Amino acid sequence: MKELLTMGMEASPEKYLPHLITEEERTHFEENGYLYIPNALSTEMREQLIHTVDTSYNKALATGRAKPDSQWGWSDFLGADAALLNLVDLPTTLPKVWGILGWNIYLYHAHMHVKPPAAPDAEEGEGWLEWHQDSGRVNIEMETHPRPRLSLKVGYFLTDVSEPGRGNFYIRPGSHLSDMSVPESEISRDPREATADDVPDDAMPVCVEPGTAVLFDRRLWHSRSPNNSEMTRKALFYGYGYRWIRPKDEMTVEPLYDRCDAIRRQLLGAATRNNGRYVPAEEDVPLRGWLIENLGDDPTLAMGPRHA
Repeated sequence: MKELLTMGMEASPEKYLPHLITEEERTHFEENGYLYIPNALSTEMREQLIHTVDTSYNKALATGRAKPDSQWGWSDFLGADAALLNLVDLPTTLPKVWGILGWNIYLYHAHMHVKPPAAPDAEEGEGWLEWHQDSGRVNIEMETHPRPRLSLKVGYFLTDVSEPGRGNFYIRPGSHLSDMSVPESEISRDPREATADDVPDDAMPVCVEPGTAVLFDRRLWHSRSPNNSEMTRKALFYGYGYRWIRPKDEMTVEPLYDRCDAIRRQLLGAATRNNGRYVPAEEDVPLRGWLIENLGDDPTLAMGPRHA
């Protein structure tokens, strides 16, 4: 299957401008903590991504990094295929990301996830919901209310999760503004001990067609669920945060810089100096210059509510 290559933002602004966040989308995200983007992936790109995920999963099975009939995840994958790298600045989703977070952003977190049918998991009624906010100790050590947003994720659903029971993730709309308690003793992993035996009244499964992207605020309380279907759920999650946030995963990105334009390099974490993440110069944040060039000196819809 051929590689899908993109020209990047600098060479093709016309691909991005039609997808700026709308006020209706912004309001929905601010109030509910999530946003669906149907058809974010073309059929061709989705097929390439499925092929890439299958190839990676099969390699993991062959080497023992994945176990048959068990769920599997991998983070350091951006260099495995051009289609995975192209998602970093996908025209249908990145304008929504910068519209919410602004321009001083990068990809601090990514994971590939495969969940086969009947992968070992707790059943409903046995603590199968592990409600949590992302970012671990951020939720303990940030002394503000509500906790700060800091980042968001874009989930790309490659397979059909349009019905419950297919390994859907559950969300509690509006809960990003509610600081439920988390255990202060948590050290080695994210605080996922807010475990429930049944589905809260305010929770819902994310049911979307293949090729849909789902943006969600890192503060949104969410959970896994079992895959009781006959299909294998395949999804990719890309987390964007401010450039002064440390990477959450092992991410081998520097060797990819030669294949990227300046904006994609920013999104992969490039910086002229460490302080450029806090006090950026123009060369640290080419995304900002792109926004000004293409949308004017006050691109309100492009730069997020805090930057308007």
